[in-house]
Amino acid sequence: MDVEANQAKQIINDNNNDCAKVNSNSTIDDSIPHSSLSVDTALPFPLMSPRIIELCKDLFRKWAKLDDSCFSVETVSGGITNLLLKVSVKEESGDNVAVTVRLYGPNTEYVIDRERELQAIKYLSAAGFGAKLLGVFGNGMVQSFINARTLTPLDMRKPKLAAEIAKQLRRFHQVEIPGPKEPQLWVDMFKFFEKACALRFEDPDKQRIYETISFKEVHEEATQLKELTELFSASVVFAHNDLLSGNLMLNDEQDKLYIIDFEYGSYNYRGYDIGNHFNEYAGYECDYSLYPSKEEQYHFLRHYLQPEKPYEVSEKDLEDLYVEANTFRLASHLIWALWGLIQARMSPIDFDYLGYFFWRYNEYKKQKEKCFFLAQSHLSGS
Repeated sequence: MDVEANQAKQIINDNNNDCAKVNSNSTIDDSIPHSSLSVDTALPFPLMSPRIIELCKDLFRKWAKLDDSCFSVETVSGGITNLLLKVSVKEESGDNVAVTVRLYGPNTEYVIDRERELQAIKYLSAAGFGAKLLGVFGNGMVQSFINARTLTPLDMRKPKLAAEIAKQLRRFHQVEIPGPKEPQLWVDMFKFFEKACALRFEDPDKQRIYETISFKEVHEEATQLKELTELFSASVVFAHNDLLSGNLMLNDEQDKLYIIDFEYGSYNYRGYDIGNHFNEYAGYECDYSLYPSKEEQYHFLRHYLQPEKPYEVSEKDLEDLYVEANTFRLASHLIWALWGLIQARMSPIDFDYLGYFFWRYNEYKKQKEKCFFLAQSHLSGS
């Protein structure tokens, strides 16, 4: 067991008898402590730090009597959804431990099912994925600290790393999560659509831009794509649904890859998860000149389909999954475009979410003819 896992296990064990903080209606294990406290993400960092320390003391009883000077708080990542903080603690024993505090972005409940996320974390963590869940509070969670660096989009296309991501994703897809196993892509797509087409912006410039969007056209595009993808015999797995570089971490010394953050995880089409990952080669800047070539995709797909013997994968299996992923890549553009609109109205994070809608939707329209032709040709056997 590595250092992070040992620390996480110790923190959880030290709280096992802390029954006063357990919510019996939770979808997670009763050994995970809960706090009713919340931390305002709008606070400037100097005011946020003491709130984070107070939260950690409330969650973990062995830290309750420590002086505030035993804690240090630093920002790990700003992201475009959540705020991540590293909390380092010098315990009475003299041991130094670290945890990650994840503060949910304001209004993220509009696009994220937190109950579904917590349910999945329990089983994915047991299977060795992500950070260990240590505690839950009003607007976030505490997890073990992973001593690794976050990947960049350019990292993902390195052959060795691409092969490892493919292997890990296959293993991720094999985890069984209790509950309904129907794919959620189109359920979530049309939920996002209903929310996205009913927005109103206080900023008149944003409202004018918003009013240029034809939601009738977007709905027709989504419906047409749904009908096409239903012609595939697409495998359904528990999918990550957001496998961008920011949700991949690498410990260079141990050469160990971590898949993290399962807030969008659900049962979904295998091809969607892979196609979405390929789209993320473009990064937040949406530079789709970085989209992987067919050769790069085949490299990934070989290691996904047969990790131990990648070069024994049949051409038919490769082509089938290649076409499937490149059809579902269109769905990835549509759902994240709609997500961008909702975030443009709801999120206080400084990011051009409204522009993000157009970047993704325009790329959908640019790639539609080619991807539809590829799918229809493949399905007809020509």
